[in-house]
Amino acid sequence: METLTRSVVMFILLFILVKLLGKKQIKSLTLYDYVLSITIGSIVADTIISIDTPLINGIIALSIFGLIGYISSILSCHNHNIEEIVDGEPLILFENNNFLYDNLETAKLSVAKVLEHCRLKGCFDLSNLECAILEPSGDISILLKGTSQPITSNDLKSNIKKQSKKQELNYNIIVDGELNIEELKNAKKTKTWLNNYLKDNKKKIENITLLSIDNNDKITLFEKNTKSK
Repeated sequence: METLTRSVVMFILLFILVKLLGKKQIKSLTLYDYVLSITIGSIVADTIISIDTPLINGIIALSIFGLIGYISSILSCHNHNIEEIVDGEPLILFENNNFLYDNLETAKLSVAKVLEHCRLKGCFDLSNLECAILEPSGDISILLKGTSQPITSNDLKSNIKKQSKKQELNYNIIVDGELNIEELKNAKKTKTWLNNYLKDNKKKIENITLLSIDNNDKITLFEKNTKSK
C-alpha cells in the first residue's frame, strides 16, 4: 500500500514538472537537459522503491531539481549568455572545404562520425557540402552548396531539373589517416593504384583526413589545414 501511495504521489509531481519544464523531444535534449532528466528520474525511482527513504525527502529533492530546471529554462529564454552556459554553443565542424580539427577534438567527434551524419542527411559527396554544424542537441546540421540543393517545384517549372546531376556513390578509402581495405576493393582499386596516386601527388596516408572516390573516378582529398583537391 505504501509503494502504491509513493507511486501515485511521485507520478503526480513528475507530471506537474513535465508541464512546467515544457515539451521537448528526446533527440532535442541538450547535455544539461539529459543530466537533469536522469537525476529527476533517479530521484523518483529511489523514492518509490526505497521504503527506507522518507517520502517527504523524495518530494523535496524532486521539487528542488524541478525548480532548478524551471528557473534555468526561464533565464535561458531571456539571457543569451546563460543559454550558452546551460545549453552550449553550435560548433562548425566543416567549412570552406576543410574539417576544423580543433572543433572536432572539442566535440570528441571523428571524421568518420561526421561522414555518417552527412550520409544520413543525404550528402554522400563532401564536394557538395558547404558546411556542417554540431548543434547543442548533439545533432549535426548540414548545408549543401547552391548547385546541390534539393530541387523544388519552382525549379522543375523553370527547367532547372535538367541541370541537376545524379549523385554518385562515394567510397571513403582513407579516413583519419587510416586505410579502409574494404572500401578500396568496393571502389575496384588496388593498393598499387593507391600507392602510385599518393606518390604522384606527394601525399602520405597519415596526413590525409579523407580520400574518397566515386563511380566516375572523381577523387576528393582532404588534408589537415589544406583545401580539397
